[in-house]
Amino acid sequence: MSLKKFVLSSVLLAVGLLLHQVSPNFVFGLRPDFLLIMMFISLSFVEDFKYVFVIGLVSGVLTALTTTFPGGQLPNIIDKVITAPAVYMLMRVFNTKLNGKIGTIIIGFLGTLISGTIFLLSALYLVGLPASLGVLFPTVLVAAFLNSMCISFITKILNVTLKYSN
Repeated sequence: MSLKKFVLSSVLLAVGLLLHQVSPNFVFGLRPDFLLIMMFISLSFVEDFKYVFVIGLVSGVLTALTTTFPGGQLPNIIDKVITAPAVYMLMRVFNTKLNGKIGTIIIGFLGTLISGTIFLLSALYLVGLPASLGVLFPTVLVAAFLNSMCISFITKILNVTLKYSN
């Protein structure tokens, strides 16, 4: 990974953290997980698999620091560390670098679905859930839809920005 891509990934995660903190709730008290979106975009720059774990771990720690879920610190770290390699593999399977609109939406939706499912299951086993899994899982689907729309929009902006910055 070149220094330019490493710095870009770091900046994207920092922007994701900031947006995660200041974004308002949209639907049923949910908001897009901008840190997760930026993690997906950062993964699209990675050529070496060892950086996937670094991006996942950093994203997990940052999310753990800002979580509003009671006891959600460890489940957030577990979720991001497992989700990062899964999304990286999905990007390789779909052979996309988040340039195509359809591939971006699919990666955003599936990645958020994986992330939310892992988070809920790890929270269930580690700290318990405030409601049943059946009640909370539809929120994962709504979040996956929101994230897939946001990642498409943010990727388009980023691609235009990178085009003119080179």
